[in-house]
Amino acid sequence: MDYTRRRLLAAGGVAVGACLLPGVALSSPYKASSPNEVSNPNEVTSARTLSLCNIHTREDLETQYFDGKSYIRQELQRINHICRDFRRNEVAHMDRRLFDAIAEIQQGLGHKGQVRIISGYRSPDTNRALQKNGGVAKKSYHMKGQAIDFNLEGVPLSKVRNAALELRLGGVGYYPKSGFVHIDTGPVRRW
Repeated sequence: MDYTRRRLLAAGGVAVGACLLPGVALSSPYKASSPNEVSNPNEVTSARTLSLCNIHTREDLETQYFDGKSYIRQELQRINHICRDFRRNEVAHMDRRLFDAIAEIQQGLGHKGQVRIISGYRSPDTNRALQKNGGVAKKSYHMKGQAIDFNLEGVPLSKVRNAALELRLGGVGYYPKSGFVHIDTGPVRRW
């Protein structure tokens, strides 16, 4: 057997073996266009703001959650609250990369309107209840605070999806009949 063929067979074996490992997944490679923490304390990057509306609770929030140098903890907590599991009134820590991604999507599309939140954090109990109706993943990233379903007021959903795909954030789901795009910070994939 020649060397190239052996290498090909070995690579195939590794790929098959990796597929057999349950629960192993790569995490999101996404990094915001501005670093999470600026390495040079004198360097200032642009601030990040969001205007959010939870469609279920009718709550609105206008926030600057990143001041150009660091994240503002109490503002992240306010965003976590508006993204809570409204069915059980449970708040969880959301992955701030989701907010950075939404801010980048808005900026890329020139959108200055509201981000309409359909679903943020989802408790395991809520997730199980929604599974009975179908269309909800058993091991949803929503339960980890690593997913958000949203749309942008006045922007075609297909444009939001395309902008999300360009970021290579993680998962991007397109639900035109339900009127939202899903993004998460799991492995890069699309549906």
